[in-house]
Amino acid sequence: MATNPGILTNWPWKPLGDFKWLLLAPWVVHSSYEMIMKEGNERDVGYFLVFPYMLLRMLHQQIWGSFSRYQTTKGKNRILDKSLDFEQVDRETNWDDQIVLNALLFYIGYMFVPETSNMPFWRADGVIITAVLHAGPVEFLYYWLHRALHHHFLYSRYHSHHHSFIITEPITSVIHPFAEHIAYFMLFAIPTYTTLITRTASIVSFTGYLAYIDFMNNLGHCNLELIPSSLFSFFPFLKYIMYTPTFHSLHHTQFRSNYSLFMPIYDYIYGTVDKSTEITYETSLKRTETSPHVVHLTHLTTPDSIYHLRLGFASLASKPQTSKWYFLLMWPFTLWSSIMTCFYGRTFVLESNTFQNLTMQSWVIPRFFVQYISKSQRETLNQLIEEAILDAESSGVKVLSLGLLNQGEELNKCGEIYIQRYPQLKVKIVDGSSLVVAIVLNSIPKQTSQVVLCGSCTKVSLAIATALCQRNIKVITTCKDNFENHQLRISRPELRKNLVHSTSDTAKIWLVGEKWKANQQMKAPKGSLFIPLTQLPLKELRKDCFYLTTPAMIAPSSFQNLHSCENWLPRRVMSAWRIAGIVHGLKGWDVNECGEVMFSVEKIWQASLELGFRPLPQKIPFIES
Repeated sequence: MATNPGILTNWPWKPLGDFKWLLLAPWVVHSSYEMIMKEGNERDVGYFLVFPYMLLRMLHQQIWGSFSRYQTTKGKNRILDKSLDFEQVDRETNWDDQIVLNALLFYIGYMFVPETSNMPFWRADGVIITAVLHAGPVEFLYYWLHRALHHHFLYSRYHSHHHSFIITEPITSVIHPFAEHIAYFMLFAIPTYTTLITRTASIVSFTGYLAYIDFMNNLGHCNLELIPSSLFSFFPFLKYIMYTPTFHSLHHTQFRSNYSLFMPIYDYIYGTVDKSTEITYETSLKRTETSPHVVHLTHLTTPDSIYHLRLGFASLASKPQTSKWYFLLMWPFTLWSSIMTCFYGRTFVLESNTFQNLTMQSWVIPRFFVQYISKSQRETLNQLIEEAILDAESSGVKVLSLGLLNQGEELNKCGEIYIQRYPQLKVKIVDGSSLVVAIVLNSIPKQTSQVVLCGSCTKVSLAIATALCQRNIKVITTCKDNFENHQLRISRPELRKNLVHSTSDTAKIWLVGEKWKANQQMKAPKGSLFIPLTQLPLKELRKDCFYLTTPAMIAPSSFQNLHSCENWLPRRVMSAWRIAGIVHGLKGWDVNECGEVMFSVEKIWQASLELGFRPLPQKIPFIES
C-alpha cells in the first residue's frame, strides 16, 4: 500500500479474492459458445482468443519469475544484493489483477467498439503504426507521467507502492495501485485504438504489442543484467531505444533518474540519466557465480512440491507446503516433471542466503520421496549425492549438510560412505543428528517421568534414549526388537535399568522415530504428545492428541533473503539438519558428523542459541507424570 493511499488505490474486486476470475466467466462462456456454434466468417477468433491469451501472459510472467530467481540465486550478472522477504512476497500476490483488468477492458471493447469484430490475423501497416506510436506519444507521455508520479503528492498516494522495496523481481513490474493501471492502460491504448479506428488492427498487432510490453517490463525488473555489451558495441544507437535491467534498477535505487518506459531517449534528452548507469551496467556484467561457504543438500518431496519451490509459485513457496485443489488441473505438467526427474541427473540451486559473514545455498536433487523408498534407486541416488559433494568440494564449500532422506542410514549410513570413498575431502559432511537430539530433548516437558520411544533403533533414537536414561526418565519401547537393539547399544549398564519393554502404553509422551506406522497413534492415551525424531512430519490422525513439528528452530531476524518456507515448516523456521550445517560453518568446526559419529549435543545447542536461533514456540499441554 502507498504511504498515504489516494482514491482508486484498491482494486474494486479485492473483496472477491481469487474469485475475481469469475468476473470474466460470462465473456469466456459466450466467446467459447460462438466459436463452437458459428461457422466460417461468422466466428470471431480475436474475441475467442482474449482469455487464452491472458492465460498465456500469466505463463510468460511465471517463466520470467522462475528464470530470474534461479539466475539471481546463482549470482552471475546479479545487479543488487539486497534481501527479499515475506512482506514483499505478500505485497506482490495480487500481480494477476492487471491480467483480469486487461481482459475485462478488452471484452468491454468488443462490446462497444465495432471495429474490434473479426480483426484479420496480420496487417503490416497496423504493426508499423503500433511501433511508431509507441516510440513517439506513448514513450513521451509515459516519461512525463512517470516524473509526475514521483512528485510528493502523487508519489505518497500511488507510486510509492511500486517502490516499497528496492529489490525487484519480474512480478514487481505490475504491482501498482488500480488508478495507476488505468492510466497505463490509457497510454498503451493509443496505438491499439488508433489501429482500430483506421482499420489497420490485427490479432498480431494486438498480441504482439502486449507481448512486447510484458517482455520489456519483466526484463527491466529481473535484477539480472542480460543484455551483452557487444550488442551496444555493434549498434550504439540501441542505448537510446532499449533499456537494460541495470538502467531500470537504478531508478528503483536512486528514484530521481531513469524515468523512461523502455526507451531511454527521453532521459537523455531531458538530462535525467543516472550518472552511474554505464559503470553499474559494466560491473553487473562482470559478476561471476557466487561460491557459497555452506550448502544444504535436499530433494523434492511430493510431485506437487515443484509448485511450492522458491523457483515455482512465489506465493505458494512463501507458505508451508499443502495440497491445493487446482493442482488437479495442472496434472499434465506435474506428470511431465515427474517423468523428467527419471532422466535429469544434476542438482540445481534453489536458494541463496547470507548470515553474518557466511553465504549459504540450498541445492536440490531432482528426485521425489517415492524414489528414495525404492531400493532399486539407491545406487542412482548415492551417485547424485556423491556428485553434489564433489561439486561442493570443487567450489570451495566448507560444510555440506544432508537434508531429508539424503542422509538415511540404509541409503548411505548417514553420509559415512562418502567419507570412506574420499578420505581427503576438505568439505565437511554434517547430518545434523546432534542438533536434532538437542531440540527433541528440549521439547520434552520438564515434568516428564516416562516416555514411549517408537520406531527403529538409529543414532538419534539411541542418543535420546541414553540422555533420558541419564535423567532417570523411564524410556518405554513397545517393540521387543527395538528394545533389544537399544539395550545392546547403550554402553553403560547402569543406564539400561531405565529402558524397559512394555506393551501397555500408559505414557503420554511419544517420541516417534523411523519406520513407525501412523496407525499406531491409536494406541496412545487421550491427550498424548507426539514428538517426531525424523525429517518427515507425522500424519495427524488424532483430534484428541497434540503434535509437534519436525525438529526445527526459528532463524534470526538478521538471516537474509529468507522469503520461502522450508517444505511444511512455518515462515522463518528452519529444520535442524539445515541449521546444523550453518552452525558448523560459522563456528569453523572442522569435523564431520556422519555415520556413527555425533557431535556434542550440548555444544551445538548452546552455539545455536548464541547465534540467534530460537526454539519454535509450540502448544505443549500439561502432561501428568
